[in-house]
Amino acid sequence: MYAIKIIHQAQRDLDQIPAKILSKISADILKLKENPRLHSSIKLTQTEGYRIRIGDYRVLYRIDDKAKEVYIYRIKHRREVYR
Repeated sequence: MYAIKIIHQAQRDLDQIPAKILSKISADILKLKENPRLHSSIKLTQTEGYRIRIGDYRVLYRIDDKAKEVYIYRIKHRREVYR
């Protein structure tokens, strides 16, 4: 079981997301506790980490296997997340 850590920037991103989409994003983030390398996750090539797609939103995160922690560092709309 992994611990989920949300970085300050990701928390600010979450605060700006509409409520109906937020519930879906929260549910998918909680799935990372059981398996941080979900079938739907993709390893990033430009930076270290992974991403999961939730509708038009992307959740970017890193995994620390030694500490059993998942660090979520960005949650943005697809047109803004990689800038």
